Amino acid sequence: METRILGRTGLYVPKLSFGASSLGQEFRSVSLEEATRSVHVAIDYGMNLIDTSPFYGRGMSEVLLGHTLRSIPRDSYMLSTKVGRYDLNHFDFSFKRILESVDVSLHRLGTDHVDILLAHDIEFADLDQIVNETIPAMQKVQQQGKARFIGVSGYPMKVFRHVLHKTDLDVILSYNQYTLQNMRLVDDLLPFLQSKEVGIINAGPFSARLLTNAPLPDWLKESQEVKDAARKAAAFCESRGVDIAKLALQFSLSHPDLATTVAGSANPENIKKWAHWAVQPLDVDLLREVQQIFAPVRNHGHHEGRLENN
Repeated sequence: METRILGRTGLYVPKLSFGASSLGQEFRSVSLEEATRSVHVAIDYGMNLIDTSPFYGRGMSEVLLGHTLRSIPRDSYMLSTKVGRYDLNHFDFSFKRILESVDVSLHRLGTDHVDILLAHDIEFADLDQIVNETIPAMQKVQQQGKARFIGVSGYPMKVFRHVLHKTDLDVILSYNQYTLQNMRLVDDLLPFLQSKEVGIINAGPFSARLLTNAPLPDWLKESQEVKDAARKAAAFCESRGVDIAKLALQFSLSHPDLATTVAGSANPENIKKWAHWAVQPLDVDLLREVQQIFAPVRNHGHHEGRLENN
């Protein structure tokens, strides 16, 4: 697996990383055997940056990861977890809760430190609290040696600009914002992030199943116009003998300035397939045609979190 440097952290991360949200049974029931095999396959194929959160399965993702990782040498993988979001509508970015949350996560994960600690989905928070309370708490965690690098995650581009204008961070995680349909992470934010030497983690290459052949979930927030374009693009790819998910993943991986893209599954066969796609050449002609389909809805997104943070 090709690796790229993550901003100024000095970490060399795989261009395709493993997202462990599915291990939290967010989408279906997952057996311990499936979870264990998924983690082993990901590491075996070079996806050795693993991203999780106490939100995923309300702690279950971290628990299952911890069970599996105890049998794997700590220096053979990098671990990212989060603080601040604990349920769909339960957020707590206070100083006290950050310190408590990290200790609970480390206990679940069976380790004494994580490589990356992120404030989770800060668009749901008061951004001044993030700057004045949450990040200082994370800096204390960093000073204690419990997290090597810190950052924030979110959907609206505005939240990253706001926070980075007021404080320094090592990394950011942006989701669903560098895909076949939505490229705002690069179009709107990349030069600013590069000026700050911030490491960039791109998550969600399939945009919550939008860019797959799977049925679209009821909770998908994109407009009908975006959904229609995605179905048209998927059918076009199928007519060319290609799974749109393959094109979507390869496109997200192709930008050299995005250190890594996170994709998650509790199905080991999916992980193997993605790893194979990651080393195959991108069909630039097919990409050009699919981007023409998406042109009328390019960079169309939705509101997420507090209105003022969008």
